[in-house]
Amino acid sequence: MVVTGLTIRRIAPADHEAVGVVGFAACAAADAFEDSYRDPEVIAKVQHEFAVFPHQAQAEIFVAELDAEIVGWGAREGEPNYMSDLWVHPDHQGKGVGRALLLHCCELMAAEGLATARLDTHARNAGAIRLYEHCGFTIIWHGIEFSKSMGVPLEKVHMEKRLVD
Repeated sequence: MVVTGLTIRRIAPADHEAVGVVGFAACAAADAFEDSYRDPEVIAKVQHEFAVFPHQAQAEIFVAELDAEIVGWGAREGEPNYMSDLWVHPDHQGKGVGRALLLHCCELMAAEGLATARLDTHARNAGAIRLYEHCGFTIIWHGIEFSKSMGVPLEKVHMEKRLVD
């Protein structure tokens, strides 16, 4: 699906608050997380992490904008071929926003001569895994990892896509 009128661009300082709001809304709406991870302390920690991420992260962040509203964002952080974040507001999920952001970042990585693109997600995040697989990613690892942002262990998958042959 292609989203008509969607613009993907680098984040601007004026976008920071909206990026935090979109990320937290997408995370809170996900059904991938166990109920035990939704206690008020964890929720407050996650909301704070999303609010400060655009200010503190050493990341390359891209926003997806539709009708002058930020509806999603993605980030490359750490290794140049690692996509650390991909979040789409629940009101805009399933409409091609995540796919557009993901492919945009993969195209940048390929243009930089990187051989692979990598990302991680919660193992029960079936919608995200389906999106990533449709965009050419495959699961290369499945296990338990500690989430710094949530402060709890999570069941995760690591995924990878070949960018050049």
